[in-house]
Amino acid sequence: MNNREQWGSRLGFILAASGSAVGLGNIWKYPHMAGQNGGAAFTVVYLICILIVGLPILLGELAIGRNTQLSPVGAFNKLSGLSKWKWVGFLGVASAFVILSFYGVVGGWTLKYTILALSGGFDALSGQPDISGKVFSDFIGSSFQPVIWQLIFMSFCIGIIIKGVKSGIESGAKIMMPLILVILGLLVFKGLSLEGGKKGLEFLFKPKFSDLNPSSIVMALGHAFFTLSLGMGTMITYGSYLDKKQNLFSSAIWVILLDTFIAMLAGTAIFTIVFAMGADPSAGAGLIFVVLPTIFPQIGGGVIWGALFFFILFMAALTSAISILEVITAYFVDEKGWSRNKATLLFGGVISLVGVFCSLSLGDFNITNFMQVSFFDFLDELSSKYMLPIGGALTALFILKKWSIPVFLDELLIGVKERKYEKSFYQNVLKICLIISSLIVGLIIINEVFDLLFDQSLQKMAGF
Repeated sequence: MNNREQWGSRLGFILAASGSAVGLGNIWKYPHMAGQNGGAAFTVVYLICILIVGLPILLGELAIGRNTQLSPVGAFNKLSGLSKWKWVGFLGVASAFVILSFYGVVGGWTLKYTILALSGGFDALSGQPDISGKVFSDFIGSSFQPVIWQLIFMSFCIGIIIKGVKSGIESGAKIMMPLILVILGLLVFKGLSLEGGKKGLEFLFKPKFSDLNPSSIVMALGHAFFTLSLGMGTMITYGSYLDKKQNLFSSAIWVILLDTFIAMLAGTAIFTIVFAMGADPSAGAGLIFVVLPTIFPQIGGGVIWGALFFFILFMAALTSAISILEVITAYFVDEKGWSRNKATLLFGGVISLVGVFCSLSLGDFNITNFMQVSFFDFLDELSSKYMLPIGGALTALFILKKWSIPVFLDELLIGVKERKYEKSFYQNVLKICLIISSLIVGLIIINEVFDLLFDQSLQKMAGF
């Protein structure tokens, strides 16, 4: 008999998986990447990457998890017969560790700015981007303040994971995901009601492909992996808590639709307000933490709108962070026989400690500098440009070469009541999609490696 924890409902799983996918990627990273890379043109490429590259690998990870009822390392071990493919599972756990180390830092920022907005702290920043920029840089560059907020954020993550799958992760998702949707809807309504706000819709939804460049495509692909939580074992872990009654394909489609819908809502909410106030939509990461705090005081009820925005940012970060921590917890519960409490507390603490160094690296106390960037930026680039795409590509290759398409399809068809086509048709479609996914990701990884080597060569030639 399988005593493994399971989701209480299909809705609970979809909300939890969507919460993992949404995260800061849709509300923090997506707007500033779109703003810097042609707005809607980037959005179109991003959506193509999700459907062609993201969906097949998402289905693969969910199927692997449900079939084995194990976390990534155990899952690859079981399906590969203890071969070298097990290292794909270890890569997923390592990726989760790396990502949460810096992700928790940004989660702390969102909590700090929620409180700052509620206390009226944005009032002094009204129309003053230079002052706002200094406030933000002073905050993240200070030694202890961002560390305290990071530790508070990680405490929320640990507290939820300790409660388990149904009582912790699922219950939290059922509260936070509807709140995110409702509040984003209110922010969109407010943005569209402002004079000039509709220009934000044109910026977001009118493609300008002339603004795209190869780097934009790399960013879009990396974001597709980041936002769908692919390549780090999250969806394998979440899939392992599914029963055989679930229709994996329809559930995956719902996750992608909800994830993309929230991305569009967030972009619309941000850009309508930004354009209405005449701010720069391509302001980079500072768009969220520098520009918006100067805008909210200029609109009616700015204290409330500002607090609501950063509160949904906090919830989005939390729903994603708990899914990442669950990957690590599940590994030690499944493979080492640890209790959930022990695994969560110990490695939640270790990740928090590494996060302290990530936070400190953004200030004067930067003792962890890698490849001319801060420790924070190093872990961000390492995970999004290399670890996640490699993990996703290896998962696709594992299904093609080791697990096999027919067995994969058999797992996908469990829970499917009606089929429109013959089994061979689905096998061919899956095979083509997974080949395309692995090839595209492989080319992107090669491109990143060449860029890295080229940059290092230039630095040596320049005498660095």
